[in-house]
Amino acid sequence: MSDSILFWHRRDLRISDNIGLAQAFDRSAKVTGVFCLDPGILERDDIAPARVKYLIGCLKELQDSYKLAGGELLIFRGNPVKIIPELAERLHATAVYWNRDVEPYAKERDRTVSDALKNTGVEIVTCWDQLLHPPGEVLTGSSGVVKPYTVYTPYWKNWSRQPKPEPVPTPRELQGLTDEERTIAEKVGAIALPTAEELGFTWENPLILAPGEDAALEQLEFFVDRALLDYQEQRNFPFSDGTSRLSPALKFGTIGIRRVWAATAAAWEETRSDEARDNIETWQQELAWREFYQTVMYFFPELAEGPYRKPWVDFPWDNDEERFQAWCEGRTGYPIVDAAMRQLNETGWMHNRCRMIVASFLTKDLIIDWRWGEKYFMQHLVDGDLSSNNGGWQWSASSGMDPKPMRVFNPYTQAKKYDPEAEYIRQWLPELSSLDTADLVTGNISPLDREACGYPAPIVDHSVQQRKFKQLYKEQKEMMR
Repeated sequence: MSDSILFWHRRDLRISDNIGLAQAFDRSAKVTGVFCLDPGILERDDIAPARVKYLIGCLKELQDSYKLAGGELLIFRGNPVKIIPELAERLHATAVYWNRDVEPYAKERDRTVSDALKNTGVEIVTCWDQLLHPPGEVLTGSSGVVKPYTVYTPYWKNWSRQPKPEPVPTPRELQGLTDEERTIAEKVGAIALPTAEELGFTWENPLILAPGEDAALEQLEFFVDRALLDYQEQRNFPFSDGTSRLSPALKFGTIGIRRVWAATAAAWEETRSDEARDNIETWQQELAWREFYQTVMYFFPELAEGPYRKPWVDFPWDNDEERFQAWCEGRTGYPIVDAAMRQLNETGWMHNRCRMIVASFLTKDLIIDWRWGEKYFMQHLVDGDLSSNNGGWQWSASSGMDPKPMRVFNPYTQAKKYDPEAEYIRQWLPELSSLDTADLVTGNISPLDREACGYPAPIVDHSVQQRKFKQLYKEQKEMMR
């Protein structure tokens, strides 16, 4: 009987600290990796070229990792619902392993693949890998009813008390395919790894993080050594390199979350400074935010389509197309907003503080449906992740699970506090570089200066729009009573 096992990679593009892959290897050294370039994902209208470019680079390194270990990663372009069962049957695989996902599309796809595999008699083994605590492990028992958390703070308190798993071993000395098996795989549809351009995506700008596991591990080490102990303050300044920039690696799983946590735990043990430990804990809280958003997406898949809070279901958004286009292109006349949108468009990434600023501006100043912004982000972000992106947008729009029902960011106050020397603004709006710092952060740029710099006047008045938004929200709440 064959001892061949298929391991289906999705958002775990590495061979180290990979729970499903490690369990497959424990059972047999003859583990073959499989990745499907799924048209159900690649043909969506919210796919970012930068994200595809990063994905292809990660797959290239993953293929090299398999080769070094003696194994092989097969690439297919097509529907995994058809490919995975056919490949397993044709190769006489005893089992197919994969790591589970929280997203609605992935859950439905996996159910369909599972049903097809059951019809072939192939064993299915699924694991949780992308979270320290998978859905259902951290639950609230308030009022005697066990259920998932819908508020972050109590979730964090419980989550932080739970023991964290250690990284799992890396498979070594895998057994590759025979020539006959490779021929069978090619008949099923195995192909050479295509370029992003061959898939129809072009991204020529540098990526904020090089693809693959090696680059992710180097970035983690750099962050822990250079920025982690100042994270609490520096993370808020977009001109400072104070964040980890590991979000693309976590999105695609080029680094194991247990490796990441272990690095924070080691840093904690190496210091006795309360201030340093506060900084470490602040970043750990960000890791918990990631897990919170994925957990609520798992238990409340309806979040992917609409708001959590009832007043927002039929909220009377203005949805002005011209204003939305100005926001997209960084032409709102608000320097901090426009700088952030230029950063997104040119790099495929945006500093988290700025993500909150532009999201608040779109929803509370332009009074445009948060889902427009959510989709635009997914069309451009190299780290675009449904759970985190949706959670962040619903937090900013006040439509999500955040207990504070109304939060409005003043773009001028935000610029004054977090870009006080206008360094970030000048970096991304070079046409304004000669203007006074005070004018840039307060927005008090004269019409003559705006005209001379080719920079537009503000498309809305923040104070007017804020009052309008609050009135709309008040009326909407009253209608819901």
